[in-house]
Amino acid sequence: MKKYGLIGYPLTHSFSKKYFSEKFTKEGYEDREYELYPLQNLSDLPGLINDTHDLCGLNVTVPHKIGVMFYLDKIDPAAREIDAVNCIKIVNHQPVEAFFSGELSSMKVRLEGYNTDAFAFEESLKPLLKKHHQKALVLGNGGAARAVAYVLNKLDISYKLVSRRAIGKQLKYEQLTANVMKERLLIINTTPLGTAPNIEECPEIPYELLTAKHLLYDLVYNPEETEFLKRGREKGAAIKNGLEMLHLQAEKSWEIWNK
Repeated sequence: MKKYGLIGYPLTHSFSKKYFSEKFTKEGYEDREYELYPLQNLSDLPGLINDTHDLCGLNVTVPHKIGVMFYLDKIDPAAREIDAVNCIKIVNHQPVEAFFSGELSSMKVRLEGYNTDAFAFEESLKPLLKKHHQKALVLGNGGAARAVAYVLNKLDISYKLVSRRAIGKQLKYEQLTANVMKERLLIINTTPLGTAPNIEECPEIPYELLTAKHLLYDLVYNPEETEFLKRGREKGAAIKNGLEMLHLQAEKSWEIWNK
């Protein structure tokens, strides 16, 4: 039985378990299973991997996308540039090869880190972009925001990070003036605000300044229309939730685990 799973904390609701369980059933993978592994402390990761027989791959969610990199033997260049990992491929550790490559670990396997968030975000965003979406606001500054920023740089879209505190070039919500909102017509929410059951919450941007030229993208997928997206739709803005991105990153993880 080949095993896959999700690490993070807390894991109160998992898209990944439902998605992969249904995928395995639909595609006839009777020898595959996907489980949740709630890890409050990343120091428990080596024990989980060593004790879980036939574990072949892990997805990584908050709050471990950055810290997990410490435990990896190899990091994909894109994930290293993003400085966040959300997909781990677990391969059999070859002691002799590891010795000559200098990759010695207390774990019995080799861990390779990737970032599938960036691929999925780019693929789901590109069809929505118009010529006037040349500047963006990225709400939040965590691991997901890093993947978004990586894609925006790749697409030559300038961006400003927005958070509760203004640090360096980062803006705080109170600095989102009419000029800023008029200039930056792509707004991406990478925070968990609005996720069920707290569906009344939303980032504190000046929604009254939104127009039909704005595109609002929310990485949250539950509910399908968050308060952030609802307020954008009411102002005529184009909106997109994070469900397609989740599908794409899940399939990219599956591709990585099986290549």
